[in-house]
Amino acid sequence: MTRSTLGRRGLAAAGLAALAMPRLARAQTGWPRGQTTSIVLPYAPGGAPDVLGRIITEGFSERSGGTFILDHKPGASTTLAARAVQRARPDGHTLLMGTIVTFTMAPFALRNLGYDPLRDFAHVTQIAETLFVMVAHPRWESLDQVIAEARRRPGQLTYASWGVGSTSHLGMLDLMKRTGTEFLHVPFNGTPPALTETLAGRTDVMISTFAPAKPHVEAGRLRALGLLARARTPALPDLPTMTELGQDGYVVGGWFSLQAPAGTPQPILDRVAALVQEAFSTPATAAIFERLGFAPTPYGRAPLEARIRSELDLHRDLMQRAGINPE
Repeated sequence: MTRSTLGRRGLAAAGLAALAMPRLARAQTGWPRGQTTSIVLPYAPGGAPDVLGRIITEGFSERSGGTFILDHKPGASTTLAARAVQRARPDGHTLLMGTIVTFTMAPFALRNLGYDPLRDFAHVTQIAETLFVMVAHPRWESLDQVIAEARRRPGQLTYASWGVGSTSHLGMLDLMKRTGTEFLHVPFNGTPPALTETLAGRTDVMISTFAPAKPHVEAGRLRALGLLARARTPALPDLPTMTELGQDGYVVGGWFSLQAPAGTPQPILDRVAALVQEAFSTPATAAIFERLGFAPTPYGRAPLEARIRSELDLHRDLMQRAGINPE
């Protein structure tokens, strides 16, 4: 697996004009005026992660009276940014927007990660989850039909992904493990060509990020077989989750979080967590989430650490099944 594959976002760019939020009274905080806090992003400017980053910087600045800026540090499958924050002073003035790649996938893709995903950070809270949907060429009518045919003809049905070791690849390996099926993997260099092949019927199914697949589903060019999330989305309210379709606990999605250097004082971490919940609980943010294919996540340190531990175990197993070795 290449580093560029792991770092691929597969999400449409979004304008920042939608980030206008109501001005709220500024609360007292540990960030005095005149001092700047950097939110380190592991991606280049533009795209959905940048939108999330600006929700943080604008929301935090409004609510705390401090100054928050984005510091883009792309590279090395998001680990360049992580290592920079790991080495920063634990004073609350350097935070990381972490990702599923940073903490649960890169550890099995890179030989010299440079940090321990649990021990070397104070995990503050999740901030958003990327919705994933399983789509198929319209000749397939349901998930049950696809699974039944895959059992009847092992290895003959195909699935597209946006690359070896990507979430779309590992998510299908998880389905095969759950259902005792075998599909043929057809990897592509990105989401658009993978969707194109599924639209044309040259591949049968794929796991896609929600936003680029949604217009094709609404137009009838693709059939949505199920949402790989914990709950339905208002963007397609009639689409059931995989759990509702009998695949209990089958959840696949990218996620974003906030981390601080290990040793950051707890009062600072608590204030950051409170600011996240305030900034991401507005109607304006909900509208952005629906448009970009995001979903809210449980807030707090405990749910985030539990997810990291669970997905470390899951991805270790799936990458071994895929034959992926650290580079």
